[in-house]
Amino acid sequence: MATMDNPHPEPPREGADTSTSTGAAAAAAAAATASPLATAPPPPPPLHDNLHVGYISNLASKLDRPTSYEGAVTEHLRMSGVYWSLAALSLLRPAEEADALLGVTVTSRPTSTAAATISRSNDTCSSNDNTTDDNDDNKNDNDNGRLDVEESHRKPIVDWVFDCFDPSQGGFGGNVGHDAHLLYTLSALQILAMADRLDDPRLDREAVVKFVASLQQRDGSFAGDEWGEVDTRFSYCALSALSILGALPDTSSDDTRPTSGADDASSTSSSNEKSTIDVQKAALYVSSCRNFDGGFGSVPGAESHAGQIFCCVGALSIARSLHLLDCDLLCWWLAERQCDSGGLNGRPEKQADVCYSWWILSALSILGRTDWINSDRLAAFILRCQDDDDGGIADRPNDMPDVFHTFFGIAGLSLLGVLDTSRLGEERNQI
Repeated sequence: MATMDNPHPEPPREGADTSTSTGAAAAAAAAATASPLATAPPPPPPLHDNLHVGYISNLASKLDRPTSYEGAVTEHLRMSGVYWSLAALSLLRPAEEADALLGVTVTSRPTSTAAATISRSNDTCSSNDNTTDDNDDNKNDNDNGRLDVEESHRKPIVDWVFDCFDPSQGGFGGNVGHDAHLLYTLSALQILAMADRLDDPRLDREAVVKFVASLQQRDGSFAGDEWGEVDTRFSYCALSALSILGALPDTSSDDTRPTSGADDASSTSSSNEKSTIDVQKAALYVSSCRNFDGGFGSVPGAESHAGQIFCCVGALSIARSLHLLDCDLLCWWLAERQCDSGGLNGRPEKQADVCYSWWILSALSILGRTDWINSDRLAAFILRCQDDDDGGIADRPNDMPDVFHTFFGIAGLSLLGVLDTSRLGEERNQI
């Protein structure tokens, strides 16, 4: 699964889209009229999945250009970018087709399947000069949908993933030659899992497990790398990575009730003395980051944030310790993140953002509370954030799309049941 390693600023603006009204006048108006969430919204656009396939398939060639600004500023997190691309495409197309389009296990080459799929997207993609004349829809095939000759020989993604392995530490970096980090180690393992290559002899499982275990701190938290930054994101990454590798210690006999010596190394339970990591202390540390509102922050005392909540709920779920949270209070806080637009924000008084469609909806799904939000309004918000010219999904309507929000938007639609795999490839509207 994905990690929150690309947080983006949410600058305040006048008239920000919020989930609650303020002031006496607004309260009186709300009492006299129906809730904005209850009013009938305009019909949303259809899901442009063909355009999204083309957008994702062409992304690597755009980022690899020597003059690409986006490629330069995202070089350090390329591993996660590849995961987002592959995961999004895998939700839209069968595994064999996704492999052919991205070159996951085979040399990237415009096979008949891949070329046909991208050509379908070109039927609705606009040309590079943004003209919309129907007669010009397909005149820029090479720019909009087809792989360049030199790109047809790009090495398979799986091979590139192993090139990013840091043998000195035992984990994976964000790109070739980069230091190992928990965020990118998890992304690498997720890519290998989707490619069905966890049994690849190049994967040094023992080294990866030792790397993850070496980052657990005395209080149960995890650092992201050797430099020591602690964050609840890393707790999720560690538990998820070990779970994928089948190396997570058995927690069936662990007691995760808080004790006065929870922060003392000597209090480690005997059942975990010889384990890879101390799952009990990992869960108790995550629990210590819970706030009065039921949410979780990056460290104890930090502000509740929807992205961190996903990581903490996910970590506690993997550790079989969901009893450590207040389910109803937390889900109330999450449900309050739905804005008038139907989208979800990450914190109070912030604008709605597509990525929280995943962070919040997945947490609610784990806790069995997805019916606490208006799913139809959320799906419509995501669909309005699509780029109906070139494909991709943005953070909010009329902004520029990027692969981060494209993946989390598609993932959100998948959780909402909007992706009908029997009809992918058609222009459709299921809301």
